[in-house]
Amino acid sequence: MSTLVEIEEAIAKLQPTEFRSLLLRLKERETKDWDRQIEEDSQSGQLDALYARLTKGDGDQTKVPLDEVLDDPKFS
Repeated sequence: MSTLVEIEEAIAKLQPTEFRSLLLRLKERETKDWDRQIEEDSQSGQLDALYARLTKGDGDQTKVPLDEVLDDPKFS
C-alpha cells in the first residue's frame, strides 16, 4: 500500500491531461460517496428531524431560516 506522501509524489509527476483525468475520477467517487451517505441517512431517519424543521410552516413558507438549520451542529 502506498503512503500519502508516495501518492502525492506520483500525482506531481502526472501530465496535465492525466492529472485532469484523476481529478474527474476523484470527483465522481466523491459524488457517489455523497449520494450513498445521503441515501443511508435518509433511510435511517437521520434526515427526518431536519425535514420536519424545514417544513413546519404556514403553507410553503418555513419558519426557520435555512442558514440557521445549516449552521446547526446536529446536522453537520
